[in-house]
Amino acid sequence: MVYKIRIILNSKEDVIRDIAVEKDANLEDLHNVITNAFGFTGDQMASFYRSDETWMQGEEHPLFDMSEGNERKVPMSEVMLNEVLQKENDKMLYVYDFFNMWSFYVELIQTDFDHNNLVLPYLLFSLGVVPANAPEIQFESEDLSLDDYEEDDFDEFEDDFGDFSYN
Repeated sequence: MVYKIRIILNSKEDVIRDIAVEKDANLEDLHNVITNAFGFTGDQMASFYRSDETWMQGEEHPLFDMSEGNERKVPMSEVMLNEVLQKENDKMLYVYDFFNMWSFYVELIQTDFDHNNLVLPYLLFSLGVVPANAPEIQFESEDLSLDDYEEDDFDEFEDDFGDFSYN
């Protein structure tokens, strides 16, 4: 069976690639397809992150496991594509080159793609030009300033700390 996967560069301009790949490929194979499709050399560190439908970053699968102790991260070469992308609209995040932080959205868009005897993997669609430099990613968070709260907002916790004595 062949998967049709859409990869979108996280940038202001649309830079999209659709690929066809065997569902029994591993994530390292997909990493190689992505780097080729976007014109990268493939010589930088990279990781896939499992994701939910809202693109929340989950478990990491690095190109190489460089973790210490018992916190082993399963490398790309040991994770089959059909383990992380099982049904249409399943998603992953992909980061290439941690110094420049090229980041991509990866989505399974078709599980039973008729590849008409194409030699796989195959670039099906290409839109947009990869910029010379990685787009800057703005990490924004909700403003949780204490100025937004009234003193009464914390009264419900008063009983929880009443037993503590302070010196």
